[in-house]
Amino acid sequence: MNQSVRKALTILDLFIDNEELSLHEITKKAKLSKPTTYRLLSTLETAGLLYKKKDGPHDSRYGLGLKLLELGELVADRLELRKIALPYMENLAKEVNEVVHLVIINQQEATYIEKVNSRRALSLHTNIGRSTPLYVGSGPKMLLAFLSNEEQDIIIGNKPLKTLRYEPIEKRKLKEELRNIKENHYAISVGEQDADTTGVSFPIFNHEHKLVAALAVSGLSTRFIGEKLEVIKQKGKQSALEISNQLGYKSNV
Repeated sequence: MNQSVRKALTILDLFIDNEELSLHEITKKAKLSKPTTYRLLSTLETAGLLYKKKDGPHDSRYGLGLKLLELGELVADRLELRKIALPYMENLAKEVNEVVHLVIINQQEATYIEKVNSRRALSLHTNIGRSTPLYVGSGPKMLLAFLSNEEQDIIIGNKPLKTLRYEPIEKRKLKEELRNIKENHYAISVGEQDADTTGVSFPIFNHEHKLVAALAVSGLSTRFIGEKLEVIKQKGKQSALEISNQLGYKSNV
């Protein structure tokens, strides 16, 4: 770990047991030089991780900033989302015997925060915590489809786009696909992330009718055809709706 990051974390840890601390107290407790402490405090304050208030003309006191509260709420929300979604994911994986993922937006990327494997001997090698572009794969594209046009344009950008298999992506077709995904609440991708695999995904909404995640079912393309595909679509849509309902979503349908 970078030494500056380590020292900054040491400073933040001091506030677990202290609501506010002065520069002198932080310097002493963190065992850092005064210039180093002051520099790190300024950086943490700028980032919103600490606040500073004047205690006098020559002294200031520091405390935890609102940014940490915001981050803490995000972590809590995502942990709650995983907790709520997991039983439905396990049931869906058992019913269709395919891998099921839970995907969210994180720093303009798609991050896989939960996974339930199928009972098959060979399964997809995707890891929890993995991030991919929002324009590759059914789950990521479901997330991208519900962003505003302005946000989509920022993510798609002006540079050429490629799948994870380095195949070119035509932006005009991508935008049209995103419109269809948002309208139909269903996305499918074939061979975009891994050769010979297909993924289908469904939206998960919260109580404010905002998209918070995508429920994705993935497996070998040879199994995602005909009646089996229809079963996956039906059960996947129902599972996503049940998770949404648990988050307070009320369908108008």
